[in-house]
Amino acid sequence: MEENGLETATLAAGCFWCVEAIFDDLVGVHDVVSGYSGGHKENPTYQEVCSETTGHAEVVQVRFDPAELSYADLLRVFFSVHDPTTLNRQGNDIGTSYRSAIFFHSDEQRRIAHEIIDEVTKEAVYDDPIVTEITVFEKFWPAEDYHQEYFANNPNQPYCAAVVAPKVAKFRQRFSARLKGGRKRAV
Repeated sequence: MEENGLETATLAAGCFWCVEAIFDDLVGVHDVVSGYSGGHKENPTYQEVCSETTGHAEVVQVRFDPAELSYADLLRVFFSVHDPTTLNRQGNDIGTSYRSAIFFHSDEQRRIAHEIIDEVTKEAVYDDPIVTEITVFEKFWPAEDYHQEYFANNPNQPYCAAVVAPKVAKFRQRFSARLKGGRKRAV
């Protein structure tokens, strides 16, 4: 846990524009930064990550208050807003940079990640097996400034209008009681 009582989660669920927009709305989340993790190149650029030569995934780094939002509940949202059964793909976004991954920051986060995968598997939420990578967090590289708050700043951009907006709307409907400004309840 960080000095100020917040925890950090680093998650990959396809395009970071979608994932950032979703977690920004969630009660207990203090900050969401789009970036890159899981690769071998220092300080990669968006173009390098998209070239599929660096090994990085597009991720969001979420700083959250565990007194308001547990890591388990954060992962329950994570597993409900993307398809964790498709290897290296989310919709039309294809490649290792779009993989489903949890980069754990502690043994406790690793344990909880496995428990939530078991829970989602037992609930038979998906027809196919979950292929989400669970790996130790090593390094986070923030994406370029123009990627931060991309959906909020560019809602009419064609990809945002066609892909991000429907995902965010579905999330907001399903988790309306967990949105900032709404009533708080368990996920």
